[in-house]
Amino acid sequence: MAYNPASKKILFLPFLQIPSGHHQVAAALMETINKEIETEKVDLLSYSYGKLEKFISAIYLKWIHSFPSLYNLIYKFSVCQNRSQSKRFPLYEILFMPFMKRLLKESNPDFIICTHALPSYLLNQIKERHGLKVPVLNIYTDYFIHDIWGIKHIDHHFVPSEIQKQFLLKLGVRAEQIYLTGIPVHLDIRESSNVMFAPVNPALLNILVSGGSLGAGELEKLINKLQECSAAHFYVLCGKNKGLYKKLSERKWSNIFPLEYISCRKKMNALYESMDAVISKPGGVTVSECLHKRKPMFVYHSLPGQEKINVENLKKLGLVFSMENWKKLSSIENELQNILKDPVQFNSFHNRVDFYHEQLHPHHPSKIVEDLLVKR
Repeated sequence: MAYNPASKKILFLPFLQIPSGHHQVAAALMETINKEIETEKVDLLSYSYGKLEKFISAIYLKWIHSFPSLYNLIYKFSVCQNRSQSKRFPLYEILFMPFMKRLLKESNPDFIICTHALPSYLLNQIKERHGLKVPVLNIYTDYFIHDIWGIKHIDHHFVPSEIQKQFLLKLGVRAEQIYLTGIPVHLDIRESSNVMFAPVNPALLNILVSGGSLGAGELEKLINKLQECSAAHFYVLCGKNKGLYKKLSERKWSNIFPLEYISCRKKMNALYESMDAVISKPGGVTVSECLHKRKPMFVYHSLPGQEKINVENLKKLGLVFSMENWKKLSSIENELQNILKDPVQFNSFHNRVDFYHEQLHPHHPSKIVEDLLVKR
């Protein structure tokens, strides 16, 4: 019987509505998968509790920024202890399991992709207890795998690096179930740009600065110090922080150029290609985009929880430079130049990035998903 993509449906399951790698990865795949395949993206929290999601998201963000050390401690204690495949989270099951079962009946998907751990956990439980036959794919959007992710009964895994692959193998996942894809990014980011972004002065170092899509973190404090640098221009992605964009525009610093939120991936790709390096927080998708564009990334701040652990693993791989001590540096400019202008350090970095890319699966993740649908 011939394969008919029009008869197939993929259900994507991120969590929360706040801008995050979970949604970015889902969107990147949905835009590049064969258009004849039906795709649906559902945030289980909104699906389950409606408008309450916005309140929960606001509390979550407030907690991270108001009590970062406490959040980091609780995060590590609750989901980053010694991995046990039998570990259960009864509260999540009480709150979300009935809604997940209802969603499966309503959506009736042929394939499910989890970009967040909570839906993966619930589906793993359903497969174990009720024999759910629909294939489930975990796409890990950080550079580690924590305890909430469902593992044992999940059919396929897209991992960001060799560290996560070895982790899953030790848990008994078969090698043929694991695909080392990196964190998926949009095809427009992977390809050479035919859109131009012209830096004000190409002769200087041109550095992209990002604080995340919400402009979170200590971005403004960092910018105040960057404006002292004379040998570099800094292009600041203000995200959806309109207040920051307005403030920087009014200051008219000669080396600071604020940029509003860029939704077009082709424009973002052109921006990456015109930069010498990136200063950012270590969000999974941002790191993956820098790796695909082979741009050195300097981590200036990491949010508690996922980003702290991301930094630890990325430093082990030699794929980022830590600049989290920037407040103590007498000159950020010297720190950047010591790496970017040093042939030994610069070439060593690119050798590590090349080795990382050599390990990745040759096909785009969307093509792998399509192939898995055929095998279903």
